[in-house]
Amino acid sequence: METILPFLLAGLVGLGHAFEADHLIAVSNIVTKRKTWTSAARDGIFWGLGHSTTILLVGFILIVGQATFLDEILEKLEALVGIMLIILGVYRLFYRQKTTHFHSENQAHHSHHGLAYGVGLIHGLAGSGTLILVVMSKIQGVWASMLYLGIFGIGSIIGMLLAVGILSLPFYRESQFTQKIQQVFIILSSILCISYGIWILQGFLS
Repeated sequence: METILPFLLAGLVGLGHAFEADHLIAVSNIVTKRKTWTSAARDGIFWGLGHSTTILLVGFILIVGQATFLDEILEKLEALVGIMLIILGVYRLFYRQKTTHFHSENQAHHSHHGLAYGVGLIHGLAGSGTLILVVMSKIQGVWASMLYLGIFGIGSIIGMLLAVGILSLPFYRESQFTQKIQQVFIILSSILCISYGIWILQGFLS
């Protein structure tokens, strides 16, 4: 039981990790483009896949190669998250008119989710260093460490799927929310995205 417990906790930690502020802000900005829950849910899944891809890749390099010196570089990459949030917010704020009108549910179902995957990649890159060093200090063995990171990734995918289910509610029920109210949500989400991105960058510049 003691050997299984860390891996069970990995899934719970990953699930909670998905609900961190910068993750929710970025994904909420993305799902404002969706008008069906299934399409928004795919964004959450693709974010989780991108996040897990980076963590597993960086984890393999650090754990197998023992390249712990990369941790300092990875910490500085947190600034990329700030830049990404600002770009997401600005783009969504000024191009909201183009993406709030959908011709059919099928169109939303066939929307591309590469943006969500890319955002997940950056989030994973920025936050992977500390996580992997903790794993290296707690888990013995290369494959056990990689398994921990894999379970963590699955937990983050599930967590983001749950988060998206809540965040997308105002955007896929047209009968309950008018386009004007949707526009308010989009503007607020964009401003929050930009503001949080600036706040992250200020932490590096100060």
